[in-house]
Amino acid sequence: MASKTDQLLIVVSILEGRHFPKTPRLSLVVQASFDGEHLATDPVEHIDQPQFSTELAWELDRRTLHQHRLQRTPIKLQCFAVDPVSKRRESVGYIVLDLRSVQEVKQEPRWYPLLSSKYIKQRPALLLSMVLENDNKPSEPSPDRFKAKKAPPRKGSPAVTDLLPENLEAALIPDQGYHQVGPADHCSDMFVLSVTVAFATKLEQLIPSTMKLSAEGSEFFFYYSLLGNDITSEPFHNLLSPDFEPERASVRIRSSKQVLQAFLSQQPSLQIHLCCGNHSLGSTDVSLSALAAVSVDLENKAATVEGAFILQPPKHIKQTLPALPTDLQPTLGVAVTLRREEVTPQFLGNKGSGAQAHSNPAPSGPPAKQRPRSSSPVPKPPDSSPPGPSLPPPSSHTESEAESLLEELRHSKEQAGRAAADLEVPARQPSPTVATAEGGASSVSVSAPKVSIPSSARHYCFSLDLRSLGNLSLTHPIAATLRYSYQFFGSAAPIMTNPPVELQRNMEVSLPQSYCAFDFATLPQQLQDTFLRVPLVVEVWHRDSTSRDQLIGRASIQLSHLLNSERSRFLASTGEQGWRQTHQDRIPVVQRHRPAEKVAELSYVATLEDLGLVKAREVLVSDSSQNEPEVPTQPSSLPAALRPAAPSLNPTPLGPTPPTAPRDTLEYRTALELELWKEEQEDLFGDQLRKKELSHMQALAEEWRRRDREREALVKKKELEYNLLEEQLQKTLSDLEKREKQLVEAEQETQRLQRELRAEHSLTQRELQESGRRLQQECDHRVALERDKVRLMEEERGRLLQQIADGESRYKQLEKEFQLYREQQNVRPEFRLQSEINLLTLEKVELERKLESTTKSKLHYKQQWGRALKELARFKQREQENAMTRLKKQQAELEAMRLRYLATEQKEAVHQDRQELDNIRNELNRLKQQERLDPAPPVSGPAPPQCVNDSADEHLSRLLEERDTLLRTGVYTHEDRIIAELSRQIQEAMRDRGNL
Repeated sequence: MASKTDQLLIVVSILEGRHFPKTPRLSLVVQASFDGEHLATDPVEHIDQPQFSTELAWELDRRTLHQHRLQRTPIKLQCFAVDPVSKRRESVGYIVLDLRSVQEVKQEPRWYPLLSSKYIKQRPALLLSMVLENDNKPSEPSPDRFKAKKAPPRKGSPAVTDLLPENLEAALIPDQGYHQVGPADHCSDMFVLSVTVAFATKLEQLIPSTMKLSAEGSEFFFYYSLLGNDITSEPFHNLLSPDFEPERASVRIRSSKQVLQAFLSQQPSLQIHLCCGNHSLGSTDVSLSALAAVSVDLENKAATVEGAFILQPPKHIKQTLPALPTDLQPTLGVAVTLRREEVTPQFLGNKGSGAQAHSNPAPSGPPAKQRPRSSSPVPKPPDSSPPGPSLPPPSSHTESEAESLLEELRHSKEQAGRAAADLEVPARQPSPTVATAEGGASSVSVSAPKVSIPSSARHYCFSLDLRSLGNLSLTHPIAATLRYSYQFFGSAAPIMTNPPVELQRNMEVSLPQSYCAFDFATLPQQLQDTFLRVPLVVEVWHRDSTSRDQLIGRASIQLSHLLNSERSRFLASTGEQGWRQTHQDRIPVVQRHRPAEKVAELSYVATLEDLGLVKAREVLVSDSSQNEPEVPTQPSSLPAALRPAAPSLNPTPLGPTPPTAPRDTLEYRTALELELWKEEQEDLFGDQLRKKELSHMQALAEEWRRRDREREALVKKKELEYNLLEEQLQKTLSDLEKREKQLVEAEQETQRLQRELRAEHSLTQRELQESGRRLQQECDHRVALERDKVRLMEEERGRLLQQIADGESRYKQLEKEFQLYREQQNVRPEFRLQSEINLLTLEKVELERKLESTTKSKLHYKQQWGRALKELARFKQREQENAMTRLKKQQAELEAMRLRYLATEQKEAVHQDRQELDNIRNELNRLKQQERLDPAPPVSGPAPPQCVNDSADEHLSRLLEERDTLLRTGVYTHEDRIIAELSRQIQEAMRDRGNL
């Protein structure tokens, strides 16, 4: 029976909104949907900050809440803009809330923006808060969890539960090794209660930044109390990737079904703590209410509560930790099973061994639960196989699918041709720490039958990483999913990549969650034979939501290439040396019926690790194989390499024997015994079939009666619900009548407001017409005034033009008079002389200024010319040196001849210049002698010849100096134009001087 605290309320508080555009004629309504049930708020005004102030709540129990969290059922809030007149609704946006983030602790409201909002300019948002509350009202059983009526007790014998005490306790019987629940006369059956801690993820989120773990040690373990026995798991050291072997603790209980269910209904939830030293870092509660349900048939199958539970930190630490999103919350995989001791745990199987193969997603994929790699040499099925016995992830099977899991497990075992035997292979021999009663043995056990592994087998680890898929030859894109299986590794369940990736033509994509590793043990020869003979086939499927899955093609990975690859040594986690072989390749994906046609290309990396010989150990066999002790079963998870062959039963005769009678021979007696044994077995088999038929018929009748009672209870519950709905409908009708009256009153008020608005509108219109008429008159008056102004301005303009014409005529008359006056003044001689003096003075000043500027410019230009010549000489010399360097070998003789020619020419020119200078000097001396002999000329006559000769000599000396300066720079030669021009001027100057 579920206690009152198991009834919960999911309360969503819609407080207010923001950034909504103001629309007076519309209203806002928020509708919330959860599990097919719709709730809505009252309409509010469509303003910038609408005030909803509404709480919406849904009733459910903890088990249903847990199932919804596993299935990730969302709470969807949709905001509508409603027109109250036409009743038309238009979606404004929506919000999706994650149910897994709802806590029982009150949280601060948060702003959630509307998704797909029609208001693009603004970003509307709603202020929301969610909380889980205990529903203390007596709740009616839901249709999903209805209970059959209890059978009435027989007359004269009270019910068993009526004789029980109110508080049942589990008493330990030390010498028998079990707990007893209830009176001894009612305890006729033996039950086994098992708790399995399978995996854990995101444990690092439980560690606050202020907490120091160095003082407590670095070992972490899980702790829980099972019927007064304190149980701790094997310690582990790494919180980021917890590497611990899944362990199962079992307690034997002697009781009856009714008494045990009543006992479990009184027990609180199983609390499991993650501990470090003496401190609890977090805990989770596993409800045992599902085990105490009356509908659970413990006679034929086991009751199980399993799933991934969220670890909550302690209250004093939780305040310091920030709120985590759903995908980062720490989780713990737990399975609790209750079964009769004779019943096989059909779908429990390898719960104790946990996830025995691991599948790690690629780095680009989303985070997934990573389970620790077992160091056991026995091959283990991957955790992605649906029918496998490992603990399913939250998104897969729940406890309500136990029967379907059982059928899938049986079907897979029949296909594989294996015996129904499940193994537990502990890498180390873990034994939970159990607190025993004083003077007695513990009731918690993890024992099981054992199977030996051959000592010559070796421990291998094979890993396959499907990197990418590309070079698609199809014209249309596909949603590619890869799938493969290899039974030699110990599991026939397929390994699939998820989610599907979109692959287009001439495109290559990486595959998410495509890494998988298998640990197994086999003989080296068997490994080589299998890898050489059996390829690993990878199927490429196209998954479409609108149609069935389509097989695109297959790719065959030849594992023999892995055996031929280079081996490298590495150090295993156990400290031993191992060998590793790695092979990387790209293989084509071909169609099944047309192998020559390539559809795509697959890139993969395969690794084989040889971890050495398997140490002497024994394999635990689960309880499912204990029911047939006379049949030697082989472990189903071992490959054919580790299964021993059956011994030969045909004896070989030792020698010839004398002939005997046919009926006295050993063969005849053996055949006779065999026939008798066959008949006896046939009779026994027929009796067993009849007994099974009778038990099946009884079970069917009992099931029919039980379902009939369930249907009756369901009908009564539906009648009660319909009555409640009818009352709600009556209340809704009365509310509608009230609202209709209110609407009529509001309509009358609206009509009154409309009449007032029409009167106000007509008055306003008349005022506007009157004001328009006044404005028109004022505008006409202004236009008339402006026209008068324009006429006056035109008259003023004509008068001013006449004044301008009179002024111009007077100006011309005055100008003529002034010109006549000037002519009269120019006739006077003193005026003319004064004008000439002024002009000559101005010309003198201008000539002096020009002379001074010319002298300065001459000096400046001479300096600039010299610097420019030197710079040009350097440039020319550098260029000549470069040219000479490049052409030294080719033009050595020509350059030498050119230099000799230039030297000869320069010598001739220098000689000629010297002769000219000597002639000039002689001429000067002659002129000087003539000047001394001739008398002085008169002052008023022409300029003396000495001054002319001096100026000619000065000009000739300047020309010679300029030519010599240019030649000394080395830039110019006698053939250059400027040197030739200077030489010409020098010759002309000499001729002129000679003429003088």
